[in-house]
Amino acid sequence: QDFSRLRGLCLSQGLLFEDATFPAHVSSIGPNLLPEDKLWRIQWKRPTELQRNPYLIVDGVSRFDIMQGEIGGCWMLAALGSLTLQKQFLENVLPRDQGFQDDYAGVFHFRFWQYGDWVDVVIDDKLPFLNGRYLSVHPRTSNEFWPSLLEKAYAKLRGSYQNLHGGYLSDALVDLTGGVQVQFSLKDPSPDLEEILKAAVKSQCLMGCSTSGQLRRNTELRNGIVQGHAYTVTGAVKIRYKNGWKHIVRIWNPWGHGEWKGPWSDDSPQWDHVEPKFREALLRNKDDGEFWMSCENFQEQFSWLYICNSTP
Repeated sequence: QDFSRLRGLCLSQGLLFEDATFPAHVSSIGPNLLPEDKLWRIQWKRPTELQRNPYLIVDGVSRFDIMQGEIGGCWMLAALGSLTLQKQFLENVLPRDQGFQDDYAGVFHFRFWQYGDWVDVVIDDKLPFLNGRYLSVHPRTSNEFWPSLLEKAYAKLRGSYQNLHGGYLSDALVDLTGGVQVQFSLKDPSPDLEEILKAAVKSQCLMGCSTSGQLRRNTELRNGIVQGHAYTVTGAVKIRYKNGWKHIVRIWNPWGHGEWKGPWSDDSPQWDHVEPKFREALLRNKDDGEFWMSCENFQEQFSWLYICNSTP
């Protein structure tokens, strides 16, 4: 489907685009994602029906725009959270020639890497709702729609929303970058893991991590870490602490809330022993799903680290 041609056609006819190849229908959700009675209660709404002034992007693109809904792929959203930190990759996936302000015709497009090529995926902007709530990812800012529309395009690429419900973070990192990814087991970690993390941050890699627990997916432990879940690694630094140095790692939960409660978490006493200027630069004390932890705790709590960049 040719985005520019379809938009031009809709504008000339005064119509809003309806995508026959991924229709606002149960078939696009998938047969096994929800019980049948719920499937048939799904309603599809355009952003223009939900908001008086919808925007594709408000104040730039950030991981904090994304909040995973009841249904959805943490593996894909964790990769997307990492993508928002690396603007050089983001421009490939999120073309800027579209929006709700100029030439709006209900049609959008996003690009993903598949089998050695960038594939342009065209969608209409009808989003699925169940009982008045977003079925899947929802934006933190009510009038910003890039997360929901990008996820819809990825669902179309994969065949249905159901096919986003489980997947591999490593696949999503490659689909969003066309890059090369490498995985590190944290159960048998490399002795220079701290240096690997620091080098990956410096060379602007996309990074994610996951917890084990296939049988206990989405179970939150008392320490705040969710089992069978994917997260984004958003930073790693070596920091002056008491009389020495400490390696700490910053991690973001694509639920948009739910954080680690142990050492180096938002309210932990460890921060009292860090110079105020560094504390202010690093610590965001908000329930936004992002937290710091020590490298040791990182290895204990997570099972895999994923690193992806355009070159090995």
